[in-house]
Amino acid sequence: MIRVTQTQTPGTSRAPEFHLVQVVLGGLRQELFHDALAYRPMPPVEVTSRLARLLPRRIRAHAGFFPHAVVAFLAAIAFAAGYETTDTRFPPLTLVISCAPPALVLLTLVRPVLAFWASLGSAPFIGYLTDYDAGWPWSHTTFFSHLVVLAVVAARTRPRAAVWMWLVTGAFSLFTGMFLGTGNDSEAVAMIFVSALVLLTVTVFQVRREADREVTAQQTVTERERSKRTLLEERTTIARELHDVVAHHMSVVAIQAEAAPYRVENPPPELEQAFLTIRENAVAALTELRRILGVVRAEDYEAPDAPQPTLADLDALVANVREAGLDVEKTVTGAVRELPQGVELSAYRIVQEALSNVLRHAPGAAAKVEVSYVLGGLGLRVANGPARGLVKPSPGAGHGITGMRERVAMLSGEMTAEATGDGGYEVTAFVPVSREEAAE
Repeated sequence: MIRVTQTQTPGTSRAPEFHLVQVVLGGLRQELFHDALAYRPMPPVEVTSRLARLLPRRIRAHAGFFPHAVVAFLAAIAFAAGYETTDTRFPPLTLVISCAPPALVLLTLVRPVLAFWASLGSAPFIGYLTDYDAGWPWSHTTFFSHLVVLAVVAARTRPRAAVWMWLVTGAFSLFTGMFLGTGNDSEAVAMIFVSALVLLTVTVFQVRREADREVTAQQTVTERERSKRTLLEERTTIARELHDVVAHHMSVVAIQAEAAPYRVENPPPELEQAFLTIRENAVAALTELRRILGVVRAEDYEAPDAPQPTLADLDALVANVREAGLDVEKTVTGAVRELPQGVELSAYRIVQEALSNVLRHAPGAAAKVEVSYVLGGLGLRVANGPARGLVKPSPGAGHGITGMRERVAMLSGEMTAEATGDGGYEVTAFVPVSREEAAE
């Protein structure tokens, strides 16, 4: 028993010719029927030519409306031609018939597709009431005005619309000339030929203008990419120089700190501990510097797999800063929980940079570190009092505050850094963390 399975549905069982007709009619509907009544005023053009620069300032400000003036001038020609050649049997309609073609030309400035259909539909009536013997269905006035309408509409639409307008105009001209004429000479062939030349010329200029725009846009993008690449190369060079210089000096500091206790006979334990702390900080800074900046040394550079610091390492950070002579008080509020790695690292770096600023800019001051685990995220606050003692504060360029702001902004958080009333400084930050992110 042989089973026959139907593989075609009613929508796919039709002939390919039918689908071709659907595509063709769909293009016609999209170009000349879809939003045919849409209000689309012609915008002023961008004035970039050299001739426009030679115009006076008052005229140059309105040079963008030059195409509008050209259309209005052509409409005036159509009105003059229609008014002189009008020979109607109904004198009251003379002014109306003379004004119809130029009005349709002006209509292209606001409703281009509607102007095309109106020009096409009004041509037989105007031709019958004026120059009926001159060539059905186009009179001298409608012949000229319809060409102007075709040119303006083609310039304001896509090239495919120009093709459809030419086909519809040709079909309309042949139909009215062959089936609705009275044996007089027809202007249908002349309309088909001249309209093809007009539409072809407009389309060529339109395609060339669009190509120029694409080339200009591509050149602009290329120039931006070149500027970005140059900037990245400069930053890479600076990063390499920074890595070489800082790494060298930090290595010297670590070696000297390690050898310093052996240069003094019977050094006190406090001095040994101070040099040990200096060496440990120098080695830690050198390791982190190599991990961050070493990636620019070579393309195949692999960063060491050292764990990134988190909020759990704040105690070690605070202890390290205390050994450097800073009185720090740490407070944690809320239910401590594990946060995303990016939030943990950024929070640690913010506290680290804030405490470093206290050491540099407010020596001898007391500092407070507050970490708040709230329902919607994480809050940080690092505050210090005024500087005390004989050590002068070190001037800063503000890069630390900028770096903190960038970290907070990267996590869609908020941050404030401002002086307090007692002469100190306070840094506060809030990083939002959703429940889903916290769970991950």
